[in-house]
Amino acid sequence: MAAIFSSSLFASSPLPKPLSSSYSRIHTAPQLFRARSSLLQDNEKKVIVHDSFPSKTSPLHTADKSTGGNSINTSAFEKRIIKVEQSVNIFLTDSVIKILDTLYHDRHYARFFVLETIARVPYFAFMSVLHMYESFGWWRRADYLKVHFAESWNEMHHLLIMEELGGNAWWFDRFLAQHIAIFYYIMTVLMYAVSPRMAYHFSECVESHAFETYDKFIKVQGDELKKMPAPEVAVNYYTGDDLYLFDEFQTSRVPNSRRPKIENLYDVFVNIRDDEAEHCKTMKACQTHGNLRSPHSYAEDDDSSVCALEADCEGIVDCIKKSVASNPAKVK
Repeated sequence: MAAIFSSSLFASSPLPKPLSSSYSRIHTAPQLFRARSSLLQDNEKKVIVHDSFPSKTSPLHTADKSTGGNSINTSAFEKRIIKVEQSVNIFLTDSVIKILDTLYHDRHYARFFVLETIARVPYFAFMSVLHMYESFGWWRRADYLKVHFAESWNEMHHLLIMEELGGNAWWFDRFLAQHIAIFYYIMTVLMYAVSPRMAYHFSECVESHAFETYDKFIKVQGDELKKMPAPEVAVNYYTGDDLYLFDEFQTSRVPNSRRPKIENLYDVFVNIRDDEAEHCKTMKACQTHGNLRSPHSYAEDDDSSVCALEADCEGIVDCIKKSVASNPAKVK
């Protein structure tokens, strides 16, 4: 589960001991951070991306490079569009972060529960739109569906961990998280249909905020977290026998290259934080159309899952244009 944002800084008061089968929430004094984006600030703290796989660019983009004299003007225009899209995303995410800072400045597990409920929504939205495109014969790229499902599976386990820690104990927190998720899903479906690049950047903003939130939390509360046991759901997820989907969402890593060690609650939060960094890398890669491949497809060195070029499109307008101008997609 390009980067933005900061989150509330966590004070160094000791963590409470777990209560029975769940964990009590942590209460510390708040310090608000202004949300920021990786968009255009060179001096910002960014999630570092270490690519283990070569970047794969769609043949469609290779063809675009051969276009004529309007390419410079088109590039300048596209940069302005990208800047507008990212500015809108930053404004929307800043607004949500201010709300979360106000409501959850001293209730960290509840905040994490809300974040994880929200964070898995865009992957549902991406898959919904891509399934619709498949129904019309506009899309046949399995890699996107595989990776997005694996991302949603990872975020679901983050959510289960926060529930076991007691983050969903209050009715208000569940109500708020679920209704934000409904609105977010509808918004992301519409955004993804119009501009996949914008939708992927917005999701990257959310994941970056989550990364920095967890990073600050474990730096301040690390000593106390090391004294607390890991939730059973975390141990089962990170150290289980079947880690195919765990490898699948980490598109910049070779499969089997990351195998977490879970000995205490500190290890759990470290791995959740690292998961969010991997989501950031994947969302950044997705902003270049055709740049995403399943890490297992690299391992197999097999392009058989990549379909004919006409079975690929970037947004619903592009899909409709291609459907009118070409024959129905045929899978190789």
